[in-house]
Amino acid sequence: MSRIGLEPITIEEGVNVSVNGQEIVVSNTKAEIKITLPEELTVEVKENVINLGRKNEAKQSKSNHGTYRMLVANAIEGLKNGFTKTLELVGVGYRARLEGEILVMSLGWNHPVKIQPYEGIEIEVPNETKIIIKGYDKQKVGELAAKIRGIRKPEPYKGKGIRYEGEYVRKKSSKSSVAA
Repeated sequence: MSRIGLEPITIEEGVNVSVNGQEIVVSNTKAEIKITLPEELTVEVKENVINLGRKNEAKQSKSNHGTYRMLVANAIEGLKNGFTKTLELVGVGYRARLEGEILVMSLGWNHPVKIQPYEGIEIEVPNETKIIIKGYDKQKVGELAAKIRGIRKPEPYKGKGIRYEGEYVRKKSSKSSVAA
């Protein structure tokens, strides 16, 4: 039984939700997100509450029930408040800047790394070692943050690299300190 799938979703003020068969369209003045439900799920909208149900008790139906409930809830939350991810650059000479919308990073290589943000995603660089990614789609925000982090993951010996804000990097002792 999906406990998450059974929870009702409250429609926030300023967000419009419409249902066309198996497609849910969540929109506000800025953007809209379309979510297509699988055939084994049902959707019911009453006043300002959405309830998702399932037609059968198959394992895949139960799995999809909770997943799609959270996708709809995240779409409503994203259009109301938005999502953010913060990245930190740790290392000598590691810095970031914006050139228009393009993020340009110096990461210790002989060439700068350029990243074009996805549609609906905004990148801010408050200082040289901090990158803030904002957007209404949680998946795209997380995907872009992971893509940027993957360019230069934190390494375990000195801790240099790109990391999420507050991420702890467990450091290893150097190989020269190990007795032979």
